[in-house]
Amino acid sequence: MKEITRRKFIATATVATGFALAVQPISAEVITTDAKGLVAGAVKIPVKDGEIPAYRAAPATGDNFPIVLVIQEIFGVHEHIQDITRRFAQLGYLAIAPELFIRQGDVSKLSSINEIRPIVAKVPDAQVLSDLDATVDWAKKSAKGNGEKLGITGFCWGGRIVWLYAAHNPQVKAGVAWYGRLVGDATELQPKYPVDIASKLTVPILGLYGGKDTGISLDTVEQMRDRLQSSSSKSEIIIYPNAAHAFFADYRPSYREKEAQDGWKRLLAWFKQNGV
Repeated sequence: MKEITRRKFIATATVATGFALAVQPISAEVITTDAKGLVAGAVKIPVKDGEIPAYRAAPATGDNFPIVLVIQEIFGVHEHIQDITRRFAQLGYLAIAPELFIRQGDVSKLSSINEIRPIVAKVPDAQVLSDLDATVDWAKKSAKGNGEKLGITGFCWGGRIVWLYAAHNPQVKAGVAWYGRLVGDATELQPKYPVDIASKLTVPILGLYGGKDTGISLDTVEQMRDRLQSSSSKSEIIIYPNAAHAFFADYRPSYREKEAQDGWKRLLAWFKQNGV
């Protein structure tokens, strides 16, 4: 897939409709959250080089909402991520999921994960962090968001970003990282991994990992846990022994209802405990 030119992405970029092509067929266990009582849908976030699309959901009435950034998996801001924003909005949050791959390509239209990976590999961390800064700014200025109550959560690819953004922006009150990669080889585009920032982290992050995750070894999870002990963040890591990767993804065979529900309860308690 050719890389989208800057002019084209500004003119044509939109959030996905439905589920990403690469994740079909969809599991019968998929959760669907009603948008009744919400303002929910696509928006445009002004960024340094134009605009990026995002999906946002918030209560239809009121203001000064606590803000939650919802960071996508490798499949982009498809229906599962959009549904998560609505789950937050039904609880009184302004939740926003910006499309963080869109300059490099529309991954929702690709039919396999092997086609998606090369696109995602081109996404610079600096671009992601800058876009999230812009999303927070938009939330405060244009969407009735309370910047004093800022949280972040992300899944898989987005789980790694939760750790990095919390180190980048100390205004984040709390974060929850779901099975994000913790170690890796530094490159020009991805110069740091969570283990590299762990000891200096000040934002409390809850990490949720699966004991049977074949892509994220328990050795790396324990390495991260050790590094966090020397930080002031009071971060914690929970391991679900019988869960594999993507155990929260209710639209996939990897979904584990018990662990997913427990993780969601822990997330909400973590946010409340830390002022989000």
